[in-house]
Amino acid sequence: MCECNCCSASSIRTVSTRLTFKDRLGGWKVRWGIGRMDYTVEPGVYAVGKPDETSPVLVSANYKLTFDALRKELSGLPCWLLILDTKGVNVWCAAGKGTFGTEELVHRIEATGLAGIVSHKKLVLPQLGAPGVSAHEVTKRTGFSIAYGPVRASDIQAFIACGGEATEEMRTVQFTMRDRLILTPIEIAEAAKVSLKVFGVVFLINLVAARPFAANDFLLYVAALLMGAFVTPVLLPYIPVKAFALKGWILGMIATALLLWAYGWFAPPSLLLAVGYMLALPACSAYLAMNFTGASTYTSPSGVVKEMKVAVPLIALSLVAGVVLLLIKAFAG
Repeated sequence: MCECNCCSASSIRTVSTRLTFKDRLGGWKVRWGIGRMDYTVEPGVYAVGKPDETSPVLVSANYKLTFDALRKELSGLPCWLLILDTKGVNVWCAAGKGTFGTEELVHRIEATGLAGIVSHKKLVLPQLGAPGVSAHEVTKRTGFSIAYGPVRASDIQAFIACGGEATEEMRTVQFTMRDRLILTPIEIAEAAKVSLKVFGVVFLINLVAARPFAANDFLLYVAALLMGAFVTPVLLPYIPVKAFALKGWILGMIATALLLWAYGWFAPPSLLLAVGYMLALPACSAYLAMNFTGASTYTSPSGVVKEMKVAVPLIALSLVAGVVLLLIKAFAG
């Protein structure tokens, strides 16, 4: 993409509003953490349809999943897309990190020669990008004014048709069960990566253990992971505590206790094993649930830091104590 101060028509790419199979496959893969760090588009100006100098300019991030989510909602709306270099991060997170920010927006306006492409001086930014941008500073330095669009890309056409007026519904941040389900695959994938190392250690232990880990132990472990990485996000607003780690710990404790009861391990000679699992597995669930704070609209950066200061030491202590008991049982029989 052109980095000079005048962006010629030939350097502007035209993009379709229809997603191809390759686009959808790429989106599915990145949801599972495959190729996540390289899923980007080049920053610059893109044309949707056949826009002219009066067409609206929509600003977004160069994370391809975000880029695709926006363009697929623009069918029949000729417009320009000004894509910022957010290092492959979505708008909301990039605004918090500063990559979807004032300096990058000013730079991109100047680098693409946007003033020579459109005759107006208006930009439409996503509402979730507002924390990273100083609107008055952008106007002062570039002459472009900023309007904040709706939260959801699906509302952008209605927003523009209404002259840039957003309804209360358009401004409301929702985090439905469907939204949360979409985010769970990458949490499960990350947990699976760590689990491969755990299984490797368990395999080595089983070579010399007096009481090898078996299918029942595996089921306990998997249940704890699913409680933290999947069930907690799905049931997030319905678990009657605030801290994400505590939400995960509660569900992990319930799942672990139920399975241990079903196995009959709450009595000798398996009592030590049961106590070890009661300490270790809910701690794993709590940690995985706490990870979801980075994806949730229910948290703030200060709230996350506060929760981590309390939760991380408790999780570590419980996990270490539980693992020690499990190892004692494994080698003592």
